[in-house]
Amino acid sequence: MRAIVLAGGLGTRLARVTRDIPKPMAQVGSRPFLEYLLDDLVDQGIEQTVLAVSYMWEVIREHFGSVYRGMELSYSVEEIPLGTGGAIQQAMATLADDEVIVLNGDTRFRVDLAEMEKRHRNGRAPLSIALKRVTDSGRFGRVEVSAEGVVTRFLEKSTGGPAWINGGVYILNNSLFRDFPMPERFSFELDLIEPNIDRIQPQAFQSDAYFIDMGIPEDYQRAQHEIGIE
Repeated sequence: MRAIVLAGGLGTRLARVTRDIPKPMAQVGSRPFLEYLLDDLVDQGIEQTVLAVSYMWEVIREHFGSVYRGMELSYSVEEIPLGTGGAIQQAMATLADDEVIVLNGDTRFRVDLAEMEKRHRNGRAPLSIALKRVTDSGRFGRVEVSAEGVVTRFLEKSTGGPAWINGGVYILNNSLFRDFPMPERFSFELDLIEPNIDRIQPQAFQSDAYFIDMGIPEDYQRAQHEIGIE
């Protein structure tokens, strides 16, 4: 399996931390957050990862180079902002594989990728989404899942309470972009998945694995205590 990590975020909400660096390079403990994500990929046997980069991407390349712990790294550079969907589409075009894992560069969700891949291949959908159960979904929005394990609906972030949320880890096939042609710039969730959810019928991979989204200052500080000691 190959992976794509979306590492082009500006880190606007972490401005004090990411003023001079890309968001995934924010220090957690003594290491950039992105290192923890790449460690997880290496530990699960991923041999090649494409970093979808944009803002100050040279900082990332200078730190990681073309190999990290034996895993091959390459860079898909956005010359203009492409949105999450455009970034995935451009990065996937650099890979020969029909199937790829996609992760958000500011989220750590330690799902069992081998098991997720197995279920994805046994299913018929071109897309699988890893879901995490949280006690308060207000910040994230919630995801509804059918009895058959199909993602049926995304609800707005204003809806709180316990729920399954999108954990930001996907497995998708090239056929998704062939069957649902998109422009160069688009949002993966808002422009591709949500309007076509009845036709795509994404598979839900529900996991209780460790999850943190360090996109806001409160969770960035939490990350220091929870993973910064690794």
